[in-house]
Amino acid sequence: MNFIPFNGELAGVVRVFLRVSITIIASAALLGAAGTFWDNMFMLRLHPYIFFTGFGNLAILVLNRYLISAIYPELKIDPRKQMDYISRVLIALFLVTAAVSMGIPHLKALAGLLLIVTLMGPLRDIFTTLPVSAIWKEVSVRYYIFDVVFLMVANIGLFTLGLKEAFPGLSTIIPFFVTQSSYFLGSSFPLSISVMGFLYTYAWKNSPKKELARKLFSIWFYIFVGGVLLFLAVILVGNYSGMMLISHLLLFGVMALLGSFALFLINFFRSRFRHPALAFLLSGLALLFATSGYGIMNIYFLKGVPFGTQPPLPYLRMWVYHSHTHAALLGWITFSFTGMIYIVLPSIVRKNSLDLLRSGDVLAPILGPKTLGNAFRQLVAMLLCATAVLIAFLLYSKLLLAIAGFLFGCSVFYSIVNLRSELYEG
Repeated sequence: MNFIPFNGELAGVVRVFLRVSITIIASAALLGAAGTFWDNMFMLRLHPYIFFTGFGNLAILVLNRYLISAIYPELKIDPRKQMDYISRVLIALFLVTAAVSMGIPHLKALAGLLLIVTLMGPLRDIFTTLPVSAIWKEVSVRYYIFDVVFLMVANIGLFTLGLKEAFPGLSTIIPFFVTQSSYFLGSSFPLSISVMGFLYTYAWKNSPKKELARKLFSIWFYIFVGGVLLFLAVILVGNYSGMMLISHLLLFGVMALLGSFALFLINFFRSRFRHPALAFLLSGLALLFATSGYGIMNIYFLKGVPFGTQPPLPYLRMWVYHSHTHAALLGWITFSFTGMIYIVLPSIVRKNSLDLLRSGDVLAPILGPKTLGNAFRQLVAMLLCATAVLIAFLLYSKLLLAIAGFLFGCSVFYSIVNLRSELYEG
């Protein structure tokens, strides 16, 4: 099914992944901005599907696989298979776009089915190659593999959502919680879990207190993954106290992560060099803290509102809901994955293999001074735009939201421009 030309090498896949994934994120932002400016409901409905169906699947199918294989070399990477995954995700993206634009939910179900079948390949490879004991032995691999499982659940959600919309009579069989919002929510969890595993692998795992870090991240795995699952359950039953308790527990965990990573970044900058990827990751954690704060406010205003109510909050409180979702997507997830891309992709292209990722010194200064400087400027631009987006929601300013969203999309796209010399000419 691969229709994208490439040279058959791993580095070739990496270059295609960069272009496609960053273009998808930028397109989602630009569509949201355009939809806001022209008050176009098609663009506003489509832009989250672009992000989750496109980038959500690509990040786990391609980038996440590099992280697992860097730890377990026996889980080999087939570049042609990865190109096939990219092609299938693009086809699914086309199907979802057609479904939203033409009002044909059958195509949404078909996209979900295609992604389910696609994801079965990596899941089969993982569980037939790695014994459960090996998976559980490595804390980071637990994160990386659970995000694949969560993505499968999300894609099943897309499939059943399409069926539910295409055949309303199936509402008696398909659970009531299968909604567009729950699909978006479920698709965000795999991305969050993947970032958590990355932070442990390339930051805390190499700290002087390795054993303590391993134990704490092992505990955090159960709190984060278990907390997320339990949180979904209490949302469905409408247990207000349970939602508040779990959200505060997760907030305190995020605060601990943010503080400890800030210390790691300061020590790294002092002892080695200023790596922009770490600044992106810290910014992502800061916006995860904001996401948690907005989430608690969201729960407070949700009291007494049944699940699935549209809109979920009264008009004058919707800024809280939108701030929560956008602090998560354009903030925590986009900033974190931009940082990961600045670390992982150049490391692979440099040797056309995963050797640098396996070396234990993946944070070595392999990027040129100009690229490093431009990445910091890109970070500043993205932070200003993200802040402007959140302020726009508070002020209910469509013009500010449209301008900030447009500039944010352009800032994200700059990753392709900035890394060109490293991935193509270096």
